[in-house]
Amino acid sequence: MGKNIFFVGLVLAASGLISPPLALAAGLGFGFTCVNPYPADVKRLSKFLLQASVVGLGFGMNLGEVLRVGRSGFVYTAIGISAAMLLGLGIGRLMGIHPTASLLITAGTAICGGSAIAAVAPIAEASEEQMAVSLGTVFALNSVALFAFPALGWKFHLSQSQFGLWSALAIHDTSSVVGATAKYGAVALAVGTTVKLARALWIVPVSFGTAFAHKSRARVQWPWFILFFCMAAVANSYLPVFHLAYPVLSNLGKIGLTVTLYLIGTGLSMQTLRQVGIKPLVQGLVLWAVVAVTSLLLIRGGWIHL
Repeated sequence: MGKNIFFVGLVLAASGLISPPLALAAGLGFGFTCVNPYPADVKRLSKFLLQASVVGLGFGMNLGEVLRVGRSGFVYTAIGISAAMLLGLGIGRLMGIHPTASLLITAGTAICGGSAIAAVAPIAEASEEQMAVSLGTVFALNSVALFAFPALGWKFHLSQSQFGLWSALAIHDTSSVVGATAKYGAVALAVGTTVKLARALWIVPVSFGTAFAHKSRARVQWPWFILFFCMAAVANSYLPVFHLAYPVLSNLGKIGLTVTLYLIGTGLSMQTLRQVGIKPLVQGLVLWAVVAVTSLLLIRGGWIHL
């Protein structure tokens, strides 16, 4: 019976009919109620799919649009991400959170949610429990932001440009940025998407920095899949001859990430999640609140603008 349920969930995750958060929730539901029939195989497959999915997501990056955001957008992004990374790691250290779990939560909040976690986790050798907690935290906060941000934007009378910039700086995943800004207006959508893409590019330096920080005495474990991610983004931006294939490959990356989240969830139980604890969840909430409030105040005060 458990095997049948496992494969039904796997097929559903691979169908593209459910979102990544739902896939993770379905996997957790299976893990809490059934025994994973293929624990070793699931672990190997999820690791490969995670890296392959990051490469696939690169085919959805348009570097030309990112460059058109403007110099000021890159400055704000660089300052914001650097500050968020330092603050997040500091909060994690003060709370006594495991460094790897703290890094995943921080990278997901500072850069681009699930994509950043997916890129950093294999390099940092994160456990499935740490990944599940960090991804669950990010997706939960994304869901809140999707509905709360437009209402707050209207309440504070933000212009479309201001709201797009705020969403890009304070919402984790690109999909949620698109959803929130699309409700606000066309200009907000354009600004939010381009600034968010600029943030997503920081996956690359953060991934290589993580590789250096976790290097062994024998050799540095280079995240080669990040190189392929960059190549995919360059191809999508400057090799239009294959333009019909890029959306397909990007969609495969999203589906692969959805399947990965399901597989990760199936390998967890209440006992394993207790080993990680609730502290990473609190860290993610506190860091996100600080980033969202600070960026809103700076935008309303005219300190950050495009």
